[in-house]
Amino acid sequence: MPDSALIVDYLDSLVLGPSEEFRVALALPRSGALGLARPAALAASLMAAEEINGAGGVRGRRLTVTLVDAGQSPASSARELGRLVDAGAVDAVVGFHTSDVHRALEPVASGRVPYVFAAPHEGGARLPGVGLIGPDPRRQLAAPVRSLVGAGLRRWALVGNDYIWPQAVHRVATRLVQDAGGVVRGSMLAPLGRVDGERLVGWLSDTRANVVLLSLVGRDLAHFNRAFAGSRLLGRVVRVSGSLDEVGLLEVGGDCSGELYAAMDWYVGDTADGFAARYAARWGAAAPQLGVYARGCYDALRAVSSAAQAGRLSAIRPGAGLPHSPARPSRLACADGLDLVPVASV
Repeated sequence: MPDSALIVDYLDSLVLGPSEEFRVALALPRSGALGLARPAALAASLMAAEEINGAGGVRGRRLTVTLVDAGQSPASSARELGRLVDAGAVDAVVGFHTSDVHRALEPVASGRVPYVFAAPHEGGARLPGVGLIGPDPRRQLAAPVRSLVGAGLRRWALVGNDYIWPQAVHRVATRLVQDAGGVVRGSMLAPLGRVDGERLVGWLSDTRANVVLLSLVGRDLAHFNRAFAGSRLLGRVVRVSGSLDEVGLLEVGGDCSGELYAAMDWYVGDTADGFAARYAARWGAAAPQLGVYARGCYDALRAVSSAAQAGRLSAIRPGAGLPHSPARPSRLACADGLDLVPVASV
């Protein structure tokens, strides 16, 4: 089991204020559509903290985390983080959450504590002290779109949640599809947390698309995939998503259609750096299902530690002193039961 003292209670952090420890506000969605990815993200973050502390900490300071619920409304999430920042209780902010929450946290942290966002994002400028380690839509989708259109999937539909990241994905994807020789037959945005899967599947059928790009997140994506699996579109329309990982696949009990794809920069089956194996060894058979959002939080904490050790971490420098570009290229992977298996071509 982890050292329980790695997690400092939110109220304790407020009361204690500044600490000799290097304390990170870990902004994860405890509630909302993305809440299903929180258990693995917390487990991966604690593993990162243990590794960092085992190597001497952050410039000699022991790393601890305080949890912020970033699954609330943007305003509520910002208030919860703001109390910690106002109290001087945290040295950095790390997490994954929807981009509307991200944009609300950005001005709370900028100029006061470095903040690293660990999920795919919509691109564009960020305030000083805010770093990004996930891909923007073009980097995430350009190669997958070319591959799918090249395989004859030219009639596209776009389905996402109605907030800033899916909106940006739809704009970029429309250009990518057109540049590759395809056509977008329709675009639909659904309210976050209030997705009607059957209605969306009916709309998709009317577009006569043969491939749909899904920018629904968390449980909203699962609602759609369940409705799709029970419809006549199964076997007729290919699905590809920039928000699907193994956690989302587990949520729907897996998929064996051979026509559900993810476009991410890391999958659990990737063995090059041994991360998934270390996670399994650390947490055992009862470990929360690992996925790319958990990997992003692990990477963000390691990046914060490395930048601090090198004297680059800053609340006022562009990118918080971290590189903006993700280290790994986006790749297509096909769902095979509960696994996502990278494919060279469709």
